[in-house]
This record gives sequence, structure tokens and C-alpha cells, in this order.
Amino acid sequence: MKSIFAGIVVGSVLFVTAGSAAAGKEGGAVIENGRQVAFEYTLTVEGKVVDSSQGHGPFRYTHGQGIIVPGLSKQLEGLHVGDEKSVVVAAEDAYGPVDPNAFQEIQKSRLPQGVDLHPGTQLQASSPDGRVILVTVSQLKGDNVVLNFNHPLAGKELHFQVKILSVQ
Repeated sequence: MKSIFAGIVVGSVLFVTAGSAAAGKEGGAVIENGRQVAFEYTLTVEGKVVDSSQGHGPFRYTHGQGIIVPGLSKQLEGLHVGDEKSVVVAAEDAYGPVDPNAFQEIQKSRLPQGVDLHPGTQLQASSPDGRVILVTVSQLKGDNVVLNFNHPLAGKELHFQVKILSVQ
């Protein structure tokens, strides 16, 4: 285990104290299935920050319950309070590749009136089981619109900067 020590020399006696990087690791909880975890994060995709806990408080979850994308979960396993890590998650371990079957062409008249439709516009829809999902306008075709039902981050490599705040 890596330790950082701060030393102070007084006369001929050296007082050594554990630095903050070692604190919390010795005997501290490790991220593993069933642990309650809180962490700060910044998510960058294609060089742009797309999400962050800054200003919202830490993200809290129970590790191993599928709350966060599998690639991030795997990279957080084994970390301790105070650990900071840069994590790159491949699309396959995040929201998957873009599914060409998740594009659907519908008539514009089926969409709410007054919506400014252009490629990139995000709309909310309800799934058959009542969940709210985001759909993105992919293309305009005369009186029709092509909607992309893939997750907005499908096919994207995710770059996380994380700092573990608590593990219980």
C-alpha cells in the first residue's frame, strides 16, 4: 500500500504523521458489492463536459446493483475514500453501440405542436411500461421525422474524473 508521510524535524527528533492520502485507506471500507458509495464526478464525451456532480452534490448509489454503467462500476471496485481516478469507459461497457434498429420514421403531425424540430432536438417519450425516455430528432424528411431511440450517449466513449467521498 502506498503511503504519504509528512515529517517535521524539531531538534534531533523527527515526528512523522500520516498524510491525508493514507488516511481512510488503512482499514477503511473498499468499494465492493453492497456498499453505499458517494462520489463526485465530471463526465466528458468527445472533449465536452456533458455531466457533473459539481453544484448538485455527490452521486450516491449502492455498488453492484446496476445503477451506474458497467464499465464505471468495474473501475470503481476496490477504491477507498479519498481516491481519485480518471476512468475511460468504452461504448460497449456504457450505453452500448448505436443500434440501427432504434431509428423510427413517423409523421410530424404525431408530435406535439409548436416544437422546434431540427436534427439534435431532444424530446421526451413514454415507453410501453410508462418510463420516460429521451428520443433525438435524427433527420427531417418532408412531413416525416426520423427519431433516434438510442440513448444519447450510445456509441460514445465516456471519460470520467471521479473522487470517492464515502464508502459504507
